[in-house]
Formats: sequence, C-alpha cells, structure tokens
Amino acid sequence: MTENNNDESVINDLDWSDVQEELKASGGEEAVERAAAMTAEKKQPPEKAAPGKQEVGAVKFDELQGNGESKGSLDLDFILEIPLKVSAELGRSKMPVGELLSLGPGSVIELDKDAGEPVDIFLNNRLIARGEVVVANERLGVRLTDVVSHSERINNLK
Repeated sequence: MTENNNDESVINDLDWSDVQEELKASGGEEAVERAAAMTAEKKQPPEKAAPGKQEVGAVKFDELQGNGESKGSLDLDFILEIPLKVSAELGRSKMPVGELLSLGPGSVIELDKDAGEPVDIFLNNRLIARGEVVVANERLGVRLTDVVSHSERINNLK
C-alpha cells in the first residue's frame, strides 16, 4: 500500500511541461492537449476522500467487435474443458427407515413414474432436459426428447 502511494507521489512530482515541449517538437497536438490537462490537474489540490474510502476513477471498456469479441480477444476455449455432472433420474420414492433397512437383493423399490414416462436429465443438479431410456452399445443411455425452456429453468431455481 505504501509502495503504491510512493508511486503516485513520484508521478505527481513529474514536471509535465518538459513532456509538453517534447510533444510540440514531435507535432503531436492531441498529446499536447492531454499533457496540458494533466498539468492542470496536478496544480489543483486533490480532494480528500473520507477515511477508509478510496477515490475511484472512470472505467473504460474496450469496444466489442462485430463478432462479439473484444479488441483484447480473450480466448474462451478453456470453458470447453470444465467438467460438469450429468445425471438422469428414473424416478423417486419415499420409505420409512425400517423398510429401507429390510431391503436386500431382489427387493423392488416402486418409483413415482410410470413405465415409458420421460426421465429427467440434470446438469449439476439442475433440470435441463427430459428423455427416454435407450440401450446403446450394451449400455444404458438417454435420448433427449425435450429441452427445458429458459423460463422453466428459472422457475426451478426458486
């Protein structure tokens, strides 16, 4: 923190008139105007910020290009590598602890969905779609039949 304050005092102590003269010699009129503005700001006493608060300057954002990328062209390919948990739920059931403890091999748990009814597909425990159970290469899979609408996803968050 003190190092940052020292940097600011060094910058404030610079003689901007030398910079203005060099810019005039090189023909940069716009830069001369900016340097003059900086000199004027330097001569004005800085406003005191309330104790514990820090002054904040204006924020400048890069303009977006036509394809939605900024001039800095941030590469967002890293998002493609984020692992997500996908699960399919056949149905649910409630049972007392005593019944749960009596379960063994061959026991059948009755679910709240009918046979052939779509299964719910969750992404990180959020409902995103519905589908039907299929067998693919001797493994169970789910074929998507309906993707949940944006408004329904919002309602499921509540």
